[in-house]
Amino acid sequence: MTKYLFQTLSFVFISMPLLAQNLPRVQQERLEKTLFELAAFGKMENGETNRVAFSDADIAGRRYVMGLMAEAGLDVHIDAAANIIGRRDGLDPSKKPLAFGSHIDMVPHGGNYDGIVGSLAAIEVARTLNDQEVATQHPLEVIIFSNEEGGVMGSRALAGTLTPEALEVTNSTGFRMGQGIQRLGGDTTKIYQVKREPGSLAAFLELHIEQGALLDRGGIDIGVVEGIVGIKWWDVQVSGTANHAGTTPMDLRQDALLAASRFVIAVNEVALATQGRHVATVGRISAQPGAPNVIPGEVLLSLEIRDLSSEKIQGLFTEIQARASKIAAESGTSFTYRPIDATGAPALTDPKIRQAISEMAASLNLSYISLQSGAGHDAQEMAALSPVGMIFVPSKAGISHSPKEFTSAEDMANGANVLLRTLLALDRQWP
Repeated sequence: MTKYLFQTLSFVFISMPLLAQNLPRVQQERLEKTLFELAAFGKMENGETNRVAFSDADIAGRRYVMGLMAEAGLDVHIDAAANIIGRRDGLDPSKKPLAFGSHIDMVPHGGNYDGIVGSLAAIEVARTLNDQEVATQHPLEVIIFSNEEGGVMGSRALAGTLTPEALEVTNSTGFRMGQGIQRLGGDTTKIYQVKREPGSLAAFLELHIEQGALLDRGGIDIGVVEGIVGIKWWDVQVSGTANHAGTTPMDLRQDALLAASRFVIAVNEVALATQGRHVATVGRISAQPGAPNVIPGEVLLSLEIRDLSSEKIQGLFTEIQARASKIAAESGTSFTYRPIDATGAPALTDPKIRQAISEMAASLNLSYISLQSGAGHDAQEMAALSPVGMIFVPSKAGISHSPKEFTSAEDMANGANVLLRTLLALDRQWP
């Protein structure tokens, strides 16, 4: 009966209450069990896990999740960019795939939830569909992206934005990206074959822990992500005049560090004075010549601006430049800016997918809010290929990229059930 019900969902109208009663749910204990089992790959003597991309632990962890995917009835393979892809056929071969997933690699000495929750929840959704013999109209693809933390390598390859220069970048394991792809079972000579054309997927969904404290602080179950911010970086050089700290009068100094300090304050003031949820940060600063008895003649610092609007980012940068010009005139210094490649343009999620996520959360009696992602994700690259949606679940105290990150089994299952129901809703409604 269940199989028949879901095979006919695309053709008959079923009210939300009836639909909610008949939809399957994931197994919370099984989902949590797989998370603990995956955490064993890269586990250190102090109990923490270190599973950086390309490491032996990453290879072993990938082997483990591939086994889970095969148990879920997926046809599993590794593409040339070392993405793990598990495919499940749909009833209508003319329809494009619905894809969903995340990553299992970690930052050095990170935690067991960032990326992992979304990956294992995607596999759990596939296992649930398989257990309940639920057929979908669309083919499904579970994607475990390679080396997300080291530069969204796998999703960039799918989007066609992974450059030859990127393959030469070395990560913290000491392997270049190209070497890492080979270690993970990919093939750098065939990277071009990985690229997918825009419109080749029906949609992409990613479940992730919130890398912030809005959900946890507010006691909210689900975050409906409005979009993933664009990130722009600049190296900012402040040039003054190095001189003797003991003999140069205070009113005759051209102190580059003093000007840079005023710049840092100006960045904060501009960001606070402008309405919105953007952020602007100076996170790195160095002064030369770096001696206690010499007035700094040159300072190099970083500037990062994040927002959902590229125009907003540019507007903030222009205002910060104007403030810097005033500081330069008053201090006898100069400012120069060098753009640094970051994650590129913002990626807005699809309004209809956001609505579906909200409705499915409500059908489970879960509280939800709309929010933006201040961190980059694979979904940002996938937005070049298809409409995307993101679901956030709480992370305790908003902690991520840390061994202290934690998401409860209940919150993981809540997110997985919203993912499952959203997927089935899109399967009914999407072309």
